[in-house]
Amino acid sequence: MAFTEQEKRAAWNKAREVDGYDKNMFRKDACGAWIAWSKYGARDNDYGWEIDHIYPVERGGDNHPENLRALHYRNNTSKADDYPSYMAAVQADSNRNVVYERPLTVNKAKQKRLSDIYHID
Repeated sequence: MAFTEQEKRAAWNKAREVDGYDKNMFRKDACGAWIAWSKYGARDNDYGWEIDHIYPVERGGDNHPENLRALHYRNNTSKADDYPSYMAAVQADSNRNVVYERPLTVNKAKQKRLSDIYHID
């Protein structure tokens, strides 16, 4: 799915800023993995990232700003269409990413906001 530059920037801005790193170049995704602004869509790079639909399109989600976030491409692939619980695939170890599979769940506040938007039971 193609995203606008505005959607790309909004998703990036939700990723966690890290002290000592330029927030316009590097951040961490919701799973704790490093991502690099310049590596958007780069599945051949350790810092590649994509835009995730937190509530999957397959289940009725769309490009509402509340539903988009930046995820390392491996975490996005691992998450797939799972919601609210999903498997993360990588996370940061110092200044690099390492494989570290573990279950995660979208936080309750975000689930509530998405439920209000998409009328999730």
